[in-house]
Amino acid sequence: MTEVATARRSRITPEREAELYGAVLDLLREVGYDALTMDAVATRTRSSKATLYRQWGGKADLVVKALRHSKTAHLDDIDTGSLRGDLHALVALEDDCTMERNSALMRGVAMAMHHNEDLREAFYEQIVDPEIGGFRQVMQRAVDRGEVRPDCPALDFTLHMMIGGFATRAILEDKPPTQAFLSAYIDAVVLPALGVRPS
Repeated sequence: MTEVATARRSRITPEREAELYGAVLDLLREVGYDALTMDAVATRTRSSKATLYRQWGGKADLVVKALRHSKTAHLDDIDTGSLRGDLHALVALEDDCTMERNSALMRGVAMAMHHNEDLREAFYEQIVDPEIGGFRQVMQRAVDRGEVRPDCPALDFTLHMMIGGFATRAILEDKPPTQAFLSAYIDAVVLPALGVRPS
């Protein structure tokens, strides 16, 4: 039975899957998570609802997998040999236009997670937990290289600082984050807090 289900799920080609994920994100930007329906996804992608449910199970899993697919690179792909290099490489993964679009998208998803438990669970399982794991690897390498003291009090808050840079610029200045802003933020705030001298 499992082999049959797997065979059914594997019928969608990677190209078709990427096209479908792109359409889901477009719809998400247009109407938001709560108003997004599987009917709308089926219509936009010329798919049957049965196919969508068979492949993804429901809206939450489909949306989160689309968000995950949109990330072209992940933290585990980054290892420049220095913490500053790694953090700057992280910022460079998206250009300013993509960052602005994705920041607005993620704010909307974050709001929806407050009252959609299935979305929250899928988001943490497929995006947050893997990203936290990747970030811990980046920080552990910095400790192993001797760049950051293992007892540095800011070590456990580095990810909070990074997310703060992304999130609070929109709140405080009504501006999207940019590569230039985040790079300056890393050098002025994150690295000094960790006892690393930007150079």
